[in-house]
Amino acid sequence: MLDTLDAAAVRRWCADGLAALKRHQTEIDRLNVYPVPDGDTGTNMVLTLTSAQQALAMDLDTLPDGEVTPHGHALRLMARGALLGARGNSGVILSQILRGLADATGAEPVVRGHALTSALRDATAAAYRAVARPVEGTLLSVVAAAATGAERADTDDLCAVAAAAAEEATVALARTPEQLPALARAGVVDAGGRGLCLLLDALVEVVTGERPTRPTPAPRAAVRPATAVRETGSDQYGYEVQFLLDADPEAVDRLRDALDALGDSLVIVGDGVAGTGTWNVHVHVNDVGAAIEAGVVAGRPHGISVTRFADQSSPPAPATAGQTAPPAGRAAVVVAPGAGIAELFRGEGATVVPGNPSTGEVLDAIRASGAARVVVLPNDANTEAVASAAAKEAHRLGVKVSVVPTRSPVQALAALAVRDPGRRFEDDVIAMAEAAGACRYAEVCHASREALTVAGPCQPGDVLALVDGEVHLIGVDLVDTCVAMVDRMLGGGGELVTLISGAEAPDGLVDAVRAHVGRRWPFVEVQAYPGGQPHYPLLVGVE
Repeated sequence: MLDTLDAAAVRRWCADGLAALKRHQTEIDRLNVYPVPDGDTGTNMVLTLTSAQQALAMDLDTLPDGEVTPHGHALRLMARGALLGARGNSGVILSQILRGLADATGAEPVVRGHALTSALRDATAAAYRAVARPVEGTLLSVVAAAATGAERADTDDLCAVAAAAAEEATVALARTPEQLPALARAGVVDAGGRGLCLLLDALVEVVTGERPTRPTPAPRAAVRPATAVRETGSDQYGYEVQFLLDADPEAVDRLRDALDALGDSLVIVGDGVAGTGTWNVHVHVNDVGAAIEAGVVAGRPHGISVTRFADQSSPPAPATAGQTAPPAGRAAVVVAPGAGIAELFRGEGATVVPGNPSTGEVLDAIRASGAARVVVLPNDANTEAVASAAAKEAHRLGVKVSVVPTRSPVQALAALAVRDPGRRFEDDVIAMAEAAGACRYAEVCHASREALTVAGPCQPGDVLALVDGEVHLIGVDLVDTCVAMVDRMLGGGGELVTLISGAEAPDGLVDAVRAHVGRRWPFVEVQAYPGGQPHYPLLVGVE
């Protein structure tokens, strides 16, 4: 049993809460009374808390200043991660509940019962402020009941307060059909409230060491009505619009008025940063263009998502074990050291960054892609660290980024060739990494100084053939060295050779290598492209 809620406990709570939501994801999705992505509350809450957990995992031990306690900082990271990864009303409101907890406990030296009580009250206020037109019988009612339960406990015992809050939330969840006619007609309790109850029970387990045993809420009607209504908002609006917005509070106030006039189910919440901050905007409208234009007027919208309710008129299929929600969009960001290589990658649908980029340049390309899931191909060992730093920063914006450690543009071409949008993003990244790893790469250059290499000593001006980053051959003639290098690579097997000529490649170099492969290795396919890269007259890939 814990006397106080420290940073380690916050981390365990996030992990255990996410695990509980995943276990009950299908159950919560089935509680929804309108089968649209906006109503897939179980999935939305899982995605939201997944983003929170990723934020914790990436930056838990870094404190921004001396005024924030470790547990307060952990809760702030959790809240910001949830905000940037929030999906639907339930996710956005959950992020504000976490923000309220973080704001209330950030400066508290210890979090015991009374501090948790105060934090739950602040969390309730933040949740209600997030919604333009609060409706009882929803997640809001359940979090308010949790705060009331904590107040009634009236103790500084952390375990007792957490248990009382969770118990009162469960009672409030059972009352939601009495408060909201749509739930009563469908014979279900509120889906978002059910998710919050699971999170509160996870908190009880973390602080007490014992998991509360509660029955799954039973539906009040055996059969749903043939025509359902939406979980939130009216059915007169045909689209859900959601985006992140970089703007100042005054502009957001004007945006709130503009969107309120366009539709309903409006939720706008921020990350608490003074001045220009990041806001998560969610609204149901008929005029999608006007909603997005209002966002452009207010600031810089990004991560825009639009769902047409009519396209989601059938209930979602039950999730299977390990199944995750489909991505909102994917992109590839690739570093290209030459103009010709850049055109190759653009032809593959990738966003291109010039060679030797900064972290900011890679991050700008990730953001410009507008995708929720991005794979970055650095094409150089030195750029890999830059790409990883940019991926970490992109995560703060709610973008999931995976870096495939390609060391050469030829490996990136192999990786891009196997992309499949029909696969899960994680599986696609694995396939790309495997394709890149199966492509041996080489480059040819001229030595700039005297040195001792694994292939022997070299002098300035010598031709160096590097295979997989190591000098394998030292020659005098460029064509002869390139031919010998390709022979050595194909001696280990290969079906496809890719040749990319550089800015300093002499006329006839690629033709000579291609002709040699045709004579010596007649069953090997050769592809050649002008790359325009500096320093390396020829890049070679063998698959």
